[in-house]
Amino acid sequence: MEKIKVYDTLSKEKSLFVPVTPGEVKIYVCGVTPYNHPHIGNARPAVTWDVIRRYLIHVGYKVQFIQNFTDVDDKIINKAQGEETDWKTISDRYIEAYFKVMDALHVRHADVYPRVSDHMKDIIQMISKLIEKGHAYILDNDVYYDISTFKAYGALSGRKIEDMLAGARVEVNEGKKNPGDFALWKGAKPGEPSWESPWGPGRPGWHIECSAMSIHYLGNNFDFHGGGSDLIFPHHENEIAQTEGTTGTKFVNYWLHNGFITINSEKMSKSLNNFFLVKDALESYSGDALRYFLLSVHYRNPLDYSTERLDEAEKNMERLKEVIHRIRELAILSGNMETEESRALAEASDEALKGFHEAMNDDFNTGLATGALFDLARAINTYSAIIDTGVTVDAVAVNKAYEALKIITDVLGILEKEWNDDNTASDGDYQALMDVILSVRQEARKNKFYQVSDSIRDKLGAIGIIIEDTPTGVRWKKRGI
Repeated sequence: MEKIKVYDTLSKEKSLFVPVTPGEVKIYVCGVTPYNHPHIGNARPAVTWDVIRRYLIHVGYKVQFIQNFTDVDDKIINKAQGEETDWKTISDRYIEAYFKVMDALHVRHADVYPRVSDHMKDIIQMISKLIEKGHAYILDNDVYYDISTFKAYGALSGRKIEDMLAGARVEVNEGKKNPGDFALWKGAKPGEPSWESPWGPGRPGWHIECSAMSIHYLGNNFDFHGGGSDLIFPHHENEIAQTEGTTGTKFVNYWLHNGFITINSEKMSKSLNNFFLVKDALESYSGDALRYFLLSVHYRNPLDYSTERLDEAEKNMERLKEVIHRIRELAILSGNMETEESRALAEASDEALKGFHEAMNDDFNTGLATGALFDLARAINTYSAIIDTGVTVDAVAVNKAYEALKIITDVLGILEKEWNDDNTASDGDYQALMDVILSVRQEARKNKFYQVSDSIRDKLGAIGIIIEDTPTGVRWKKRGI
């Protein structure tokens, strides 16, 4: 296994990753509250963790990946009331919208997407244990966590208890023992969804949900928990307190938080109304470009959203498309002409993979990893230009470059379509292009320009497309099909 160093928000240090279970990695990532279409800020943690997951699988780990949907929440309820519908209609609508844009960004689906509404039994059992252990108390029909009972409270965010009201989702209740105590269960209010509990009908507080669901799927202690930096406090701070208060053991070994997407250095968020929806961005830019933009800097650093950066990302993707097409063309050719140039390509391929792994092993630094990708792309272009002069290809060097480029783009999750080997005569775009080429060739044959006709046939053959002139007409196929 690779030696991977990760920065843990709790310890404030970068250390060597050691899995709870050798060869396995368990990950829980906080998902969205589905009350609106996801914005670019929602996409960043999704893409970040997708790459982390891909890389861990690439280096040999078996990964279990869980991401929740908070489908019971004040914002969803308010949206439903405003539309005179129910909370489930709203959450289902925007969960579907979430999957649509994440698929466009090539984000692989989690192993499980638990919903709060499906885990009320787990949540109620956890709250009951916290009451039994003296970490929680009942106040009217609500249940609150007593933060004074957890000595390590504030360690994740580095805040002092007296400073912890700022930014928290905390209901004002004068009966609370401490002003920072947070709701585990909220008594039912007219017109709101509710579930039966030992404390009367109601619904869970925001924080208890992820604790109950993560334990349900991953156990009391697991490897990674992540999300945006805005979740450090209060959400993840409270998760630690209530989970470790329940189990008495360490909750998570490594906390990873991505930086904010900013607009003119101000955090992008729905509450500030300065956000860009992913679906709108995809109308102007490809999923590859948007994904590359999100990976262009280290995940912990802020990332400023701008059309200029997205334009550059799109141009970079176009350049890489050409590189992929060229290396695929070269890979079809046969030959074993080892030259100084082919040795340089092989060396560049080794260096690119080495640089890529070094970057990813250093806290999943995709910003540096993309640098290794473009170093390799330049080497491929240089060698390709030499082959175009008529030099015989070195298949060993080409295959090494092919594999290196494929690995890096696969882990980064970009340009997957360009590697698709399923382009047959039934592929509409491919067939349309071949129809045009073959019609030009047939016109040349009709006018007895046989040299032109043969040249088209030979050049297509050089890239693996076989032309067959038959009594019933011209046919084409890819070599080996």
